[in-house]
Amino acid sequence: MIEVCNLTKRYAGYAAVEGLSFTVGRGEIVGLLGPNGAGKTTTMRILSCFLPASSGTARVAGFDVFTHTDDVRRRIGYMPENNPLYGDMRVREYLKFRARIKGLNFSRCSQRVDRVIEQCGLTDVKGRIISHLSKGYRQRVGLADALVHEPELVILDEPTIGLDPSQIRSVRQLIKDLGRECTVLISTHILPEVEMTCNRVLILREGKILADDTPENLRRAMSKGDQTVAEIAAPRRDLQMCWDQMPEIDHYDISASDGDYLRCALTAVDGQDLRSAVFDLANHYGWKLRELSRTRHSLEDVYIRLTRPETEEDSL
Repeated sequence: MIEVCNLTKRYAGYAAVEGLSFTVGRGEIVGLLGPNGAGKTTTMRILSCFLPASSGTARVAGFDVFTHTDDVRRRIGYMPENNPLYGDMRVREYLKFRARIKGLNFSRCSQRVDRVIEQCGLTDVKGRIISHLSKGYRQRVGLADALVHEPELVILDEPTIGLDPSQIRSVRQLIKDLGRECTVLISTHILPEVEMTCNRVLILREGKILADDTPENLRRAMSKGDQTVAEIAAPRRDLQMCWDQMPEIDHYDISASDGDYLRCALTAVDGQDLRSAVFDLANHYGWKLRELSRTRHSLEDVYIRLTRPETEEDSL
């Protein structure tokens, strides 16, 4: 659905995007992550034909975004971070206006407007003037605008900004449902949202791709730092002897907890899960086991490590 090769965009000598190359298949939901200034919005604007690149190529559904802009625009729905809505129009009136601009005939226009109003939770406000709506509802109007012409590719820049937790959950579910019908490229700083909705992640820094994989594979790449935490009522010396003799443990830390319990933080070799071994050991010696859990790296941990400035990395 998307083919990007050596894409570069420069502003007065500064490269917002530099040598970017990636592909996105049909039906994928891809999260575009990175700190402010990483090139996410620039990339989306180029793919949406709103901004020309300095060099490189980009194609959407097989059409070049520089030479076949009309064909590309018919196939994409783009919701920018700040929606340029017409505040003096009513919601349904605005969506019908946008649908007609996007080439839908009169009967199809009404069907699609009714559909996206329902999809985006705008039924109760469809007759209200847009400028009178809350920011959350204006975000929904922008999302409905992006979907009204049934695009093959939906590009969403911070789609849940300004929404309350309940609205975020409904938009998140809508994005999942969209993945069954079209391709979705989403940029957001809400990392749990990416973990719950995206089946692939692109992480950018300074206009370059640092990682391109599924959220699970990115977390697995950092699994060497995973820990097993156990609270056990046992003599400290006996615990130290057991942990020293287990080849699966790279290093450990024992600290006092309340009562007779000691808290053991065990870091395994190659990120192995030690919970079964710890449980069997406690059962064998008759030790009381109050807690047995595994701490795992989140996508946020991966993001922070990859996007940390080089000067900060050197100081660690």
